Formats: sequence, C-alpha cells, structure tokens
Amino acid sequence: MTDCLFCKIIKKEIPSEILFQDETITVFKDINPAAPVHLLVIPNKHIPSVRGMDESDEIILGKLFSGAKAAAEKMGIAETGYRLIINNGPDAHQEISHIHMHLLGGGNMMHPMG
Repeated sequence: MTDCLFCKIIKKEIPSEILFQDETITVFKDINPAAPVHLLVIPNKHIPSVRGMDESDEIILGKLFSGAKAAAEKMGIAETGYRLIINNGPDAHQEISHIHMHLLGGGNMMHPMG
C-alpha cells in the first residue's frame, strides 16, 4: 500500500529508529511512547488488521510474537515483564491500518486495562 505510514517505514522512506528488521518483520521505537520501553512490531507485508488477515498470514503473525520476545530480551525487560497489545478496528483505536503489536515495558504497568 503506497500511502501506509508503516509500509514507508519498512521501506526506509520515512526515518525511524529501527531496532530489528528481517524479511518478515520490523521492530522500531514508537514516536509517542506510553512506557519507558514502547516498541512497535509489524509485519513487512501490508495486512490492514486482524480482520484483514487470512490463513496464509498465520506464520507471519507468529513471527510478531517471536520478534516481540527477542526485542524484550534485547531491551532488558524480558525478566521483569512487558505488555503486548494489538488494537483492531476503530473501537479499539487502531490508528494505522497496518496490523501492529505494541510492546510496552520498563516499569510497573497500570491495571486494569481498558
């Protein structure tokens, strides 16, 4: 998708602090962090939302979780814990129509969610 912000970050058309990128996923720092560590883990393939995925995307989405695990380890928050969030659709305040996982950590998280 040519006008997708995340697709442009993946292609390095827009600068971002990318921590990891391979053929399947990209991990970068959120520009408006909601926690001391706030990363976005996204598939390089444009998938607009959970609703927009199909069976062939299951492996890609599994890589989001393994990428989040590796990123948490790299950032030193794997032992103390972190939160993973995927917003889906307007009621969940998904702001960019490219499926993405927020990885938040680096301090005690407030609860309950929502």
